[in-house]
Amino acid sequence: MSWYRRDGDTLIVSVHAAPGAKRTGIQGLHGEALKIRVAAAPVDGAANDALQKFLAQCFDVPLRNVVLIAGQSSRSKRFAIKGSTIDPASLLA
Repeated sequence: MSWYRRDGDTLIVSVHAAPGAKRTGIQGLHGEALKIRVAAAPVDGAANDALQKFLAQCFDVPLRNVVLIAGQSSRSKRFAIKGSTIDPASLLA
């Protein structure tokens, strides 16, 4: 899968955000990114915060272990997730 890669104990995940959805959830793949609908408006970082919390839940890690590393004001984002043992491919099942 090209939407994620491992770098030691850190997982780098490419995300395509779709803010303003009815509820937050994984919609599938969008090119080489995981498409996630976000139930928050892209105002004052609310959608980024919602994505961070959602990814922390999906990968069963504390919120502090999920860091937005690229795409602060874009739909295309990259997150670093540290210490997860969850297989990323299982999110699409």
